[in-house]
Amino acid sequence: MFSLQTIFGQGKQFYALFDEAAGAAWDSTRALHAMLRDPARTTSLEAFKLARQREREASDKINQALVDSFITPFEREDIEALGSALYKIPKQVERFAERFDLARHRLHHIDFAPRAAMLEQAAGVVVEMVRELPRLRLDRMKQLNDRLRMLEMEADRLILELHRDIYAGHMDPGEMFLLKEFFEIMEKAIDRCREAGAVAYQIVLKNS
Repeated sequence: MFSLQTIFGQGKQFYALFDEAAGAAWDSTRALHAMLRDPARTTSLEAFKLARQREREASDKINQALVDSFITPFEREDIEALGSALYKIPKQVERFAERFDLARHRLHHIDFAPRAAMLEQAAGVVVEMVRELPRLRLDRMKQLNDRLRMLEMEADRLILELHRDIYAGHMDPGEMFLLKEFFEIMEKAIDRCREAGAVAYQIVLKNS
């Protein structure tokens, strides 16, 4: 274990880059929640673009660090998997925001804010999990993983309620198709948080 801890101490740049990537993902979900809390207000998409840019830069740096580094804090495959999972979160969030900005006049009767709040909380847990990686505390990571799983389950329940509205028969086919697309994007964004958390948990499980 001593030798493992010695090795883990060599990869500090990876921890910093993961922190930046997770923070960018969280910022994108916070911007989306703010947008959906007040859908009537015109919102700039700049915050989403900046978060995505930060995520992309962090991802590029992680990939470059893998090339440049002889010693990594954990297996290279795990580093790549976590970097990829984090990268996908703001990608989905920006996708939702761009489409919502175009179609908000047709969605004024749908309240996405509670689902966006769950997404923001999930991304916040991912930030905590990433920050726990250097400590390799399995008990703490398990608590966070369980919390993330509960958030995913609650978000799935809320999205299911929206699907009930779709199939109630009160909407025209075009509106049903539009809402289904938004539900799927939101669900994928939450799934991306869950995937990132699962990778972080597995890293600690393998190395603690």
